[in-house]
Amino acid sequence: MASAKEYRTEDIRNVAILGHGGSGKTTLVDALAWVTGVSKRHGDVGEGHALTMHTPEEAAHGISIQLTPAWAEWEGTKINLLDTPGYLDFTGEAKAAVRVADAAVVVVGATSGVEVGTEKVWEYCKERGLPRMIFVSMMDKENADFTAVYRDIRARLTDKVVPVEIPIGEGDDFHGIINLFSEHAHFYAQGTKTGEYTHDAIPDELKERFELWETELQERLATIDETYLEHYLEGGQLSREEVLEAMARGMARGELVPLFCGSGSTCYGTRALLKKMVELFPHPGEAGGEVGRRPNLEQTVELHCSDDGPLAALVFKTTTEPHVGELSFFRLFSGSVANGDEVVNASDGAPEKLGHLAIALGKERVEVGRLHAGDIGVVAKLKHTHTNDTLCSKDLPVALDPVEFPRPDIAVAIVGETRNDEDKLGEVLPKLHEEDPTFHAEFDAELHQTIARGLGELHLDVQLERLQRKYHVKVTTTEPRIAYRETLTGAAEGQGRYKKQTGGRGQFGDCWIRLKPRGRGEGYEFVDSIKGGVIPGKFVPSVDRGIQEAAARGIVAGYPLVDFTAEVYDGSYHSVDSSDIAFKIAGSMAFHSVAEKARPKLLEPIMEVEVTTPEEFMGDIMGDMNQRRGRVMGMDSADGRTTIKARIPQAELYKYANSLRSMTQGRAHHTRRFVGYEFVPDQETQKIVAAREAENGGHG
Repeated sequence: MASAKEYRTEDIRNVAILGHGGSGKTTLVDALAWVTGVSKRHGDVGEGHALTMHTPEEAAHGISIQLTPAWAEWEGTKINLLDTPGYLDFTGEAKAAVRVADAAVVVVGATSGVEVGTEKVWEYCKERGLPRMIFVSMMDKENADFTAVYRDIRARLTDKVVPVEIPIGEGDDFHGIINLFSEHAHFYAQGTKTGEYTHDAIPDELKERFELWETELQERLATIDETYLEHYLEGGQLSREEVLEAMARGMARGELVPLFCGSGSTCYGTRALLKKMVELFPHPGEAGGEVGRRPNLEQTVELHCSDDGPLAALVFKTTTEPHVGELSFFRLFSGSVANGDEVVNASDGAPEKLGHLAIALGKERVEVGRLHAGDIGVVAKLKHTHTNDTLCSKDLPVALDPVEFPRPDIAVAIVGETRNDEDKLGEVLPKLHEEDPTFHAEFDAELHQTIARGLGELHLDVQLERLQRKYHVKVTTTEPRIAYRETLTGAAEGQGRYKKQTGGRGQFGDCWIRLKPRGRGEGYEFVDSIKGGVIPGKFVPSVDRGIQEAAARGIVAGYPLVDFTAEVYDGSYHSVDSSDIAFKIAGSMAFHSVAEKARPKLLEPIMEVEVTTPEEFMGDIMGDMNQRRGRVMGMDSADGRTTIKARIPQAELYKYANSLRSMTQGRAHHTRRFVGYEFVPDQETQKIVAAREAENGGHG
């Protein structure tokens, strides 16, 4: 197999392609690879054969589900394209792409404008300080409106946006762009789908529009630097070189965001975008260095992206393929690697061999002899390496900052359909987590269920489909049990006396205890107030153990009783028959006798829920929260969107993401976190007690 071409650091661009689901990212990536000749086929998302959308789950759902690298070559420069899912259920993949990219193209649909996913990925780029371009896609679709989308971007993303292209026609009539850099019109050859165009003068009827936009571009660029401003104010236009230099400088400082337009399906606008990615985005050596940590040492290492630096490659994604095994995708932040090199994993020093070093083009891999600093590669069958590990040299081990994946907080309980499926869960669930760190699953000993957690119901559905396809394990899902607690609301005291006489030595334990409530979250406290040795000191801990074991089994509905003080203050013993076990049983009996009188009540876990929604859906969301016994704690509004903060019982949140999606046409999203326990209303308590009795076969 022939090796792919090598690219030096200065001939590489690493670009994350980001946006809301359905905005046209995957179609754009496919078009960029196609028009440059890297891909031999112009794919179609609708028909399920786009370059970077190839898993059975993606075909079944018709959306991108995972981060998929591809690349295009333009004017001798390799542009690594990191295609990402746009739905918030898969936002961990976008986070990984942003971590290893040096720049981003944010794709916005010409008919839909800025959506919740657009705002989310914009935040990720701001956090990393990435230079950005915005591409208004699908200009050939009915109801496309470039000016409306531009206003939307200014209002909801950034007022630093400045158009560098304006479309000629919209919808069916979209047939060209006016390029404000070249000051020419590009007219596309109809039906060719290769993005080729003719270079022509701007038509008279569009000159006024061109002059308006071009004046804004020049004015915005002039403010980037005093030299440019001086030149501009003296009446001279900035030259093309000055424009490009000012634009690149402004983008690097976050002061300018150029706006492009086109269509991935027709490839219109793709060549201009490729050209500007090469001209305006930094190569890895210009993008700023990394700070690495020396494992097991209080030392840091400043890393600059060059072949001469110490090897530091971050594994940002892991997948598994049939007949191949694990594939590890990595970004070289420093140093270079060659096929067959031996490296080590910074986390444990374990050696790894880089066999079949390759670059990824969707599901295909093209082997390469060497990868230079800044490039993105993939290697198969690493034995000890996982997502977020750093590959480095044995002589200078260094660890890079990991991808900060979002915490999964949507849960379902899963049960294997057969005994064999159930037995295999413990083995295969960690493999799913390895491929997607935002998916967690483990057996919960308190709930006696295997709980799977993800970023949304769709995310969980996809992972369980993958579980069946890749590992042949079928599961059914059920609602997770709720980790209720019990507590006391009053104080009481009483006796526990255990006496058992048999033929030989008997058993005797006798204690008097007081129980009283403590503050929420203060836990259990045991107080020894025995005086005069009425219970020998060696038996007092047994009373404590008896109380704790009984409290773990609860009073109201069999849930652990928490946040109370137990004081043992009196009792008696028998010099022959008393024992540890007798006093433990006496403590348990005392607890049951006294806790019943101390007004025990049920507690339920409460989640703090934040819903971000367009304002038009607020009424429906608030009404739904009330039905879920929620309490609204506050609201923040900005740019036509409102974030509602509420506290809602966990028991009321099963499948909430689906309900929210239905209420808002998918335009709202939520996060949740556990904040504590609160009393269950009496009416709900009766339902929980009845359900618990039914679960236990009617035995309470």
